[in-house]
Amino acid sequence: MSTDEIRAIELLSRVSYGRVATSMRAMPFVAPARHIVADGRVLLRMHRGLGYHRACNGSVVAYGADNFSSGSAHLWSVQFTGTAEIVEPTEEELAAFGPDPERVDDEAFDPVYMRIEPQFVTVHALDYASETPVTRPDPHSVRRHLHHVA
Repeated sequence: MSTDEIRAIELLSRVSYGRVATSMRAMPFVAPARHIVADGRVLLRMHRGLGYHRACNGSVVAYGADNFSSGSAHLWSVQFTGTAEIVEPTEEELAAFGPDPERVDDEAFDPVYMRIEPQFVTVHALDYASETPVTRPDPHSVRRHLHHVA
């Protein structure tokens, strides 16, 4: 495993949810998912009732997570791109997910699990820590520090 992959996995372990993206009937879509990392692969828990797992299964997907709402001066985003497949998690993996949500869009939560075998891993870091409050740019301005590690 490369240094970037190790870093991405470490960052991903800091948050519980992200977004999976692929296409359904030639149209792109993004769906929320709960994740854990097991054996260097990303394991997702999604709601079966939405049907997104059918579009993801056997397809190339991108899964991304970030700490953008953390308020930190050190923001990051990771993306794992690879083939997804529906799996049955082990007891240890189920325990790592924690409790299921009770409802999704007013219907009972029915979990489905998918594993992503990453082919590409990307880490992006936005760092505001070196700026003083006086010189810190407006968050809507184009003056941002984006560092790409791939």
